[in-house]
Amino acid sequence: MTYELIIIGGGIQGVATAYELAKRRAGKILLLEKTILTGGSTGSCAAGIRAQFGSEFNVRLMARSLEIFEHMDEELGYTKEYLELWQGGYLVLAYSGKEFEGLKRNAEVQHRFGLDTAILSPEEVERDFPRVNIDGVVGATYHSRDGHADPFRVTFAYAEAARKLGVEIREWTPVSEILVQNGKVRGVKLQDGSEEYSDRVLVTAGAWSTALLKTAGIDLPLWGEKHEILITEPWERVLGPMVISFSRGFYIQQRPHGSFIMGLPPVNPEHWYEPEEFDFSSSMDFLMRMTKEATHVLPFLQGVNIVRQWAGLYEMTPDHHHAIGPVDEVEGLWVAAGGSGHGFMFGPAMAEQLSKWMSGNSMDIDLTPLAPGRFKKGALVVEPAVVG
Repeated sequence: MTYELIIIGGGIQGVATAYELAKRRAGKILLLEKTILTGGSTGSCAAGIRAQFGSEFNVRLMARSLEIFEHMDEELGYTKEYLELWQGGYLVLAYSGKEFEGLKRNAEVQHRFGLDTAILSPEEVERDFPRVNIDGVVGATYHSRDGHADPFRVTFAYAEAARKLGVEIREWTPVSEILVQNGKVRGVKLQDGSEEYSDRVLVTAGAWSTALLKTAGIDLPLWGEKHEILITEPWERVLGPMVISFSRGFYIQQRPHGSFIMGLPPVNPEHWYEPEEFDFSSSMDFLMRMTKEATHVLPFLQGVNIVRQWAGLYEMTPDHHHAIGPVDEVEGLWVAAGGSGHGFMFGPAMAEQLSKWMSGNSMDIDLTPLAPGRFKKGALVVEPAVVG
């Protein structure tokens, strides 16, 4: 069958983009997911949402994403309670003078785009967040509109809205090859040998995007990096914000039902380009390092039981920014991947702007600096506010 667009990947990026394009009457759209919606990085993420970045581009994009999350109940027809949108803020801790100066510079950028980020002394952190251990803390920043949402429910809400607009979504439908003829994309071959046709294909398959693009002759510097997360038993509500440190790498949040979710980057991350290399096993190393960091910054967590831990993939690029836009070498082939640990939070705004780009409309936030061709040109985009 022939479609106006085929999207490969059923995480937040692919599903939200399908919805936004359907809203703009982009024609017949087919979305293919190899397992279930949210079966990749979206479903294993910590679901944080923050505008506390350091580059103007990311601050603008996340300011818009926050607005979309805040009005998602009106847009998609599901309540904020159902979507588990919780805006308890992000508390970003600095453990050196140099790090604190960097946070203050980031806050200046955020202020320019209308974000009310507070700069806090250790004493103010202790006053406002008495459960947080300020030992070694030099300063912090806090933005009250940051928070988190449920990645499953948000993605499913987008999927339901997309279906109502005519998008065809197929789960358990792996793509084995992107079909190219005379330098133009012409569709996809499925694992069962059948083919679907379109002169436009959008790859939103996270860390699996690299292998898919190789079938079209495209070598994109995007790799999977294993990150682990754990969740505790429910506890009384005592922590409003997500507590994070860019230098020490930890992030800890308390979900609405009381459990704490926390993560920490690997000490020596491996770069995996092929799906056969991906490792989703849990490690004792992460468990020991994570519990040490968590009980230092939040001492009351000592004695709280851990329910489970899991691993997922950050889809990394050399500059920790998405690769998003048309692929120069193959006409009609687009990519939107490489969120580098921030794909869920950027997803709604990225989908909105990408859909405008793909439908020939003006973007409010220019995504062209993130086009995948920038890596060959050496035109990397720097972001200082990255965990780990």
